[in-house]
Amino acid sequence: MAGRLERLLRPRHVAVIGGRAAEGVITQCDRLGFAGEIWPVNPRRETLGGRTCFASVEALPAAPDAAFVGVERRTSVEIVAALAARGAGGAVCYASGFREAAGELEDGPQLQAALLEAAGAMPLLGPNCYGLINYLEAVALWPDEQGGTRLDPEARGVAIVTQSSNIAITLTMQRRGLPLAHVVTAGNQAQTGVSEIASALLEDPRVTALGLHIEGFDDVAAFQAMAAEARRRAVPVVTLKVGRSAPARAAAATHTASLAGSDAAAAALFRRLGIARVETLPGFLEALKLLHVHGPLPGFDIASMSCSGGEAALMADATLGSRLSFRSLSPAAKAGIEAVLGPRVTVANPLDYHTYVWGDEAAMAAAFAALLADGFDLSLLLIDLPRGDRCDDGGWQPTLRAFEAALARSGGRGALLATLPETLPEALAQALVQKGIAPLQGIAEALAAAEAAATIGAAWAAPAPPRPLAAPEDAGPARSLDEAEAKACLAASGIAVPAGREVAGADEAVAAAETLGFPVAVKALGLDHKTEAGALRLGLDTAAAVRGAAEALRPLGRGLLVERMVEGGVVEMLLGLQYEPRLGFLLTLGAGGVLAEVLRDTRSLLLPAGEEEVRAALAGLGIAPLLTGYRGGPKADVEALVAMVQALGRFAEARAAELEGLDLNPVIVRAEGRGAVAADALIRIREETP
Repeated sequence: MAGRLERLLRPRHVAVIGGRAAEGVITQCDRLGFAGEIWPVNPRRETLGGRTCFASVEALPAAPDAAFVGVERRTSVEIVAALAARGAGGAVCYASGFREAAGELEDGPQLQAALLEAAGAMPLLGPNCYGLINYLEAVALWPDEQGGTRLDPEARGVAIVTQSSNIAITLTMQRRGLPLAHVVTAGNQAQTGVSEIASALLEDPRVTALGLHIEGFDDVAAFQAMAAEARRRAVPVVTLKVGRSAPARAAAATHTASLAGSDAAAAALFRRLGIARVETLPGFLEALKLLHVHGPLPGFDIASMSCSGGEAALMADATLGSRLSFRSLSPAAKAGIEAVLGPRVTVANPLDYHTYVWGDEAAMAAAFAALLADGFDLSLLLIDLPRGDRCDDGGWQPTLRAFEAALARSGGRGALLATLPETLPEALAQALVQKGIAPLQGIAEALAAAEAAATIGAAWAAPAPPRPLAAPEDAGPARSLDEAEAKACLAASGIAVPAGREVAGADEAVAAAETLGFPVAVKALGLDHKTEAGALRLGLDTAAAVRGAAEALRPLGRGLLVERMVEGGVVEMLLGLQYEPRLGFLLTLGAGGVLAEVLRDTRSLLLPAGEEEVRAALAGLGIAPLLTGYRGGPKADVEALVAMVQALGRFAEARAAELEGLDLNPVIVRAEGRGAVAADALIRIREETP
């Protein structure tokens, strides 16, 4: 590694300041076998962890490459200032009670500002974090237990960055055969965030994959730069991002003072950057393990082999709702398998090769090789070993050897999958990794890992993504344009809206309706949610109906809007834009109309979004069949809809400095060749900051 964090992440010597926590760091460094010097600083003790204590940072024999500051929060600020003045390479701030405690400690934010000032240019992890473990250089700035083991300095492994120290501890306790090279916690990200840490770890050529557990984004521009560098270096990135629920977002804010942000926007950012997202810690570990062994997968076609029809059925069901596919076997593969297994076996994918060849190593190897030769993106052998304390696993060894031999003969990417984590011993998992076979544990987790690896592969095969469209972060409060103003803005940007007239009273409304042509809609202006307020009337086809509607609606708003009804609609869509702080403009498209919030059938993309990206999002909607002509019905004008989305993107780019968001609902998409019209529109504009 080279750069700002080099000394901190790969120190030659470390200083530990404090009492119990500092002593814990010495214990962990000794346990791993750290060969550098360790200098305890504690004016009240003569020794700590078997080393002679120094009275102060100033008394140290040299500026330490890295320091662990394990004292209370106010003293932490003083110690960090002393370390920075001494020229230390970086420090871990262990104490809590800073910005994350703003609800309980009034001075938390001010103390965090003082901590940053004290650190100056010196790298600082935290506050409110445990620190880091480098298993390759055998150093642990870590005050508590951790379950990892030292790696050979020439070995390769995965790096994990998390804001949660407790989750980091849990991840080090894994017994899944995953080689950990680095584990780093970021805490509050007060100065050094996940993005910078991850970028520094990417500089280590021994890192095979990068895992990020994120509670809130630190710097999205830096995050994008990190993702681009990971792609350039061919290091796949997997993330576990919290914030799918409101309680999770609140917990993130109270834990590390992190803004979790919109989950839809985060997901869109990950898709754009080619970062795979998983939902559970086990899935996170399995994805990293698969990527460590095989890297990104070139596609989503997988194969499964087991000696049980029940297991084959489990596998088939487990892919529902995912992008993974059990592609049918080719005639050549079927013939090869049938030649070995005979007519009693129904040859399919997933394959149940039956128990009657169990123990026949040559037969199993030949059958496995025939399937592997079919060129699947990943081929899995399901096998659960018996527990070693009560059973003999000798009968399972021929199957393991047969799979290994088949992979050697046919090539391809292979994984051994245990349905239960405890039925794949850690020693076997480690041995499989060394042989280039991914040891996966848990069906759901294994398939999530495969989908993650294939998602990264697909992203890397596509052109590099554009940077999201950004806007100033310091704009003032927002106000809503009324519908007439909003539609005038849209029309000027080339977005089709109904022909309409803004009027003051009933007489003008009738005259406008007669000019526009019946049927018409009459709406009260100045209300954001007209349906809930009863502020619109639709399908009015006589002058008397228009007069009555105008007289009823006039008191509800500041004026009236009379519009020609949009006819010939095939499907009603929703198009929305929302500015997400730090992430840019989020485009939402989906099922529209009055049931939009009930159906919740949407897809989200970050702007700018290309035509193919928009088409793929539309194809993923539940209402997609309506767009393409459901059961012989008319096809919707998808080309006009895509063109409207592109026009919205240009509108957002032109007005990025003031646009907070907009909603077009419904957008009435007519039959093919007849266009799409935004029947209702709401635009929110941010005021200038005084």
